[in-house]
Amino acid sequence: MRRAAVAIAAGAMAVSLAACGSAKESGDKKDSGDSAAKGDNIKVGLLLPENQTARYEKFDKPLIEKKVKELTNNKGEVVYANAKQDASLQNQQVDTMVTNKVDVLIVDAVDSKAIAGSVKKAKDAGIPVVAYDRLAEGPIDAYTSFDNVTVGKTQGEALLEALGDKAKDGQIVMMNGSATDPNAAQFKEGAHSVLDGKVKIGREYDTKEWKPENANANMEGAISALGKKKIVGVYSANDGMAGGIITALKAAGIDNIPVTGQDAELAGVQRIVTGEQYMSVYKPYPQEADVAAEMAVALAQGKSLDSIAKDKVDSPTNKGIPAVLVPVVSLTQDNIEDTVIKDGIYTVQEICAGKYKAACDKIGLK
Repeated sequence: MRRAAVAIAAGAMAVSLAACGSAKESGDKKDSGDSAAKGDNIKVGLLLPENQTARYEKFDKPLIEKKVKELTNNKGEVVYANAKQDASLQNQQVDTMVTNKVDVLIVDAVDSKAIAGSVKKAKDAGIPVVAYDRLAEGPIDAYTSFDNVTVGKTQGEALLEALGDKAKDGQIVMMNGSATDPNAAQFKEGAHSVLDGKVKIGREYDTKEWKPENANANMEGAISALGKKKIVGVYSANDGMAGGIITALKAAGIDNIPVTGQDAELAGVQRIVTGEQYMSVYKPYPQEADVAAEMAVALAQGKSLDSIAKDKVDSPTNKGIPAVLVPVVSLTQDNIEDTVIKDGIYTVQEICAGKYKAACDKIGLK
């Protein structure tokens, strides 16, 4: 059985509609006249968390750069730094951008708690901060991401559908993301809300730094503990870890069991084509990146976010943060053409290159 593409309606997203504060109030400091309007000559600091996941360098960075240029008549500048999964390095990068007087920051935090002090430094210096993809703590001005609980639910529902009757008899392994990433906790929450009571979870792991090699080691441990005949499926929180998991499964002689994923990485899509991976969650990065750029440019120019952010979310430190949450899609063999190819993320030639051509031909992807 295959899942049809299911876009999750934005109105159904589980966000906290806090009553306190408004998007306009978020920009009151800029609107009050204590900072001169910048016009199009703005400097946007962009801090991304790591370069192991393909999306950040391939999609997020160039998409945000392109949108900032478009919104500022090619006058805006994006200053970029990648933390390479090092929270201390990211704090230093924020400090450097504050010293260099960027006009606004877009921050995808390595560690949502550890970044809070640097976010406060930026705010104290009059630099607004947009939390991107992960809801950082501290005085954030705006936030855009995907509905992370819904992502986990989408993964869990796909896994149950793939398992069918096997869900009653076997056990699954849950490979969650990093404990320092607030998104990982929300993916886990969503997945558990679907899986609990429907399938036995034999082993569950929080995977340090989201690294595929750590997922691989955890999977080897699960196989050793449970026995290879007992495992009927694997919940993997993203595609990178799915790759490490599938390597461990193959080494143990386990195949034809469903493995989930997220991010629609090229390698993940190719594994879906071959049947090694059952699904991924496709998150439309162009929409998320465009929103982040729109928020950043508006804040730098002292404008209200009312026309951009219609929702609000709460972090552990702040309430009523103006937010935009982007819908997601369950990606399987059935809807590759309608998602990543249609949106220009990949071409058929990229997906079906070399050894993948025969598998593509088999499922009619040409």
